[in-house]
Order: sequence, then C-alpha cells, then structure tokens
Amino acid sequence: MRAAIYARVSTTNHGQDVTLQTRELQQFAQARGWEIAGEYVDSGVSGSKDSRPELNRLIADAHKRRFDVVCVWRFDRFARSVSHLLRALETFKALGIDFVSFSEQMDTSTPAGKMVFTVLGAVAELERSLIVERVRAGLRNARAKGKTLGRPRIAVDAARIATLRAAGLSWAKVATELGVSVGSVYQAAHNPSKIPPELPAVSD
Repeated sequence: MRAAIYARVSTTNHGQDVTLQTRELQQFAQARGWEIAGEYVDSGVSGSKDSRPELNRLIADAHKRRFDVVCVWRFDRFARSVSHLLRALETFKALGIDFVSFSEQMDTSTPAGKMVFTVLGAVAELERSLIVERVRAGLRNARAKGKTLGRPRIAVDAARIATLRAAGLSWAKVATELGVSVGSVYQAAHNPSKIPPELPAVSD
C-alpha cells in the first residue's frame, strides 16, 4: 500500500512545527506496513484558503494514481469545512483511494470509516436541504407581503426599433440605444407579445 502524507501549519511562528504531524504520520504508516509514496506539506498557509500549493499537488497526484491512501494528522489540517472534506473524500473514493485521519481515527478502508463517510454525506445533504427550504420560506414570506419577485419587465418600443433599423443601425446598436438585450430587441420587432422580462442592459 502506497501512502501519501499531508500536513499543514498556518504559521511557522508561535511554536507550530509541521514535523510533529509528519513524524506521527510516518510512524503510523510504517506501523501499518505502508510505503510512503510522497509527503505534501503546506507551511504558513491558512486552512481557509481555497488553493494551497501542496494540497493542489496532492490532488493532482491522486488523479495520476501515485498512491493508494491519503494520511492526514487531523481533519482541520486538511479541509477548510465539512463540505470541502466531503468533496475530497468523494474524489478519493472515485479514484479508489482511501483516507485516514490520524487524530480522529478515521479510516475509510474500514467499515467504521465508511460509516463516518456516509454520515458526513448525510449531514452535508441535510445542510443543503435546509438552505433550499430557508430560501423557499423567504420567497413565500415575500409573496405574502405583496412583494413582486423576479426580474422587472421592461418596455421595448417596437416602433422605435423599426425607426432605428430603418436608419441603418444593427440589432446590437439598437439594443445599446434602448438599453436592453439584443434578444429582447429582436423579439419585440418580430413578436412583441413575447418579450422576455429582463433587467436593463448596461452599456460599456
């Protein structure tokens, strides 16, 4: 089994030493009889950042199947949020790569680890459902108060369009002149009853 080790400290000050993480992960891998295929260490990099050099390299190497398991010291050293962790675990699962968190004692190659992965997925799905329901409740409340939702309908003068076209203006020029989209201009000229609702276009 080939193992990849990932470690991170957000700052090299205040006594933070990334070797604390790498040493324990090396010992853990050796105790399991795993070959250490690579070490990926982000030093002085905040966990809140979407892009981290060594984490990016690890993900790229995962797609190249350069290891069979990823070992991290703790969840928060690896992922910035539950959703970020879950996306990474789903990627690893699709690639046939296991994931181990040393401190949380999670190992997706074991039945217990698989259960944790399932629970994380359920929590993330619940979170998404709650967000959707809150948005829907907000819309229902707005409608109940008589608020108009959606994009406002903007009037497009078909006669004005015809005049501008007769003057030699292109559809794009006419749209700019009227402050609407080209689609709305074309629709108004050919089928005025089906002009789509839209926000006024912004001229460059």
